[in-house]
Amino acid sequence: MSEDPERLFLADDGTIPNNPRLPALLFRAALPPGEPEAAEALFARHGWPPAWRNGIYDYHHYHPDAHEALAIVRGDVRVMLGGEAGQALDLTAGDVVVLPAGTGHRNLGASPDLLVVGAYPPGQSPTEYRGRPGEHAKAVPQITQLPDPACEPVRGGAWPL
Repeated sequence: MSEDPERLFLADDGTIPNNPRLPALLFRAALPPGEPEAAEALFARHGWPPAWRNGIYDYHHYHPDAHEALAIVRGDVRVMLGGEAGQALDLTAGDVVVLPAGTGHRNLGASPDLLVVGAYPPGQSPTEYRGRPGEHAKAVPQITQLPDPACEPVRGGAWPL
């Protein structure tokens, strides 16, 4: 794993708010590929209870009331972060992306064997917004009032870094 994660600051595009303060974090090769248990153990060790195993939706969506960690356990995926004008990332098994509340994300294409482990900080249960009319105005106060997690879920360091 690289020493420091890549920090991705994503602007509010008027539809997808993203996060005005916290960057998304990209950890390359943070986990052994093919081991969902390793991702779950890592997240749990840093206080982010593993919540699911699945893929990533193929439409833009975000969570105004929860931060989210996505570990790519198997396969690869091209993900758009931040909405239509955001940033596309190619993720592969072993990579982890940590999304602050409000960060739009969408699967642009994946290998058939894609497996992702997702986690949220304790007490956070994500509501799904898709950028529909009226959601942005409702989401911004939720995003800005959501407490920062005690730490990020990969190394356990402070976030923001």
